[in-house]
Amino acid sequence: MAFRGPKVWLWRWRRNPLRRRADVLEAWVVLGAWLLTMVAGVLAGLGVCRAVEHQMARERVEWRPVVAHLSQRAPGTADPGTSSGERVWGEVAWIGADGSAHTGQVRVDPGSTQGTAVTVWTDARGRLMTQPATEGQAEIRGAMIGGLVGISTAAVPFVGGRVLRGRMERRRLERWDTDWAHFGPLWGGRRADGR
Repeated sequence: MAFRGPKVWLWRWRRNPLRRRADVLEAWVVLGAWLLTMVAGVLAGLGVCRAVEHQMARERVEWRPVVAHLSQRAPGTADPGTSSGERVWGEVAWIGADGSAHTGQVRVDPGSTQGTAVTVWTDARGRLMTQPATEGQAEIRGAMIGGLVGISTAAVPFVGGRVLRGRMERRRLERWDTDWAHFGPLWGGRRADGR
């Protein structure tokens, strides 16, 4: 384990007769890794955030509400005294914009009777979709997904820089050991016991 004295900021960048080429190279590796970490993380996060928001804006434009009707009675009982918010799956049918018949399953109130009108969301092909996110929800989702992608992307150059710096430090310590083995005996003839 190497002895570490008090931390001196930017020591690798300062002029010093003891500064080695390896110290300067390590300084550039650290600087490059930090810059790449910041730039990659921010650009990836912003790009994904915008892409998510754009996709959700497209969904708001393309998806349309359609009135569907229950094909059969929904399971469960309709109890007006309790409103637990629980919903069950029910089979619904609707006519698409092109006039074709469609069926699918959606969540409905328990015990709803056959023929009950239910609003469903469909895409341009008439496929069943969820209700599109509002603009505020899209911004929140975009920020969350963009943040996760940004952090994940930034981790790659950060970890790579740490690994490279660790290898450089191990190599530097090996050189110290080699130099010490060579020059140590030449520094006076004093033995470890002081004679």
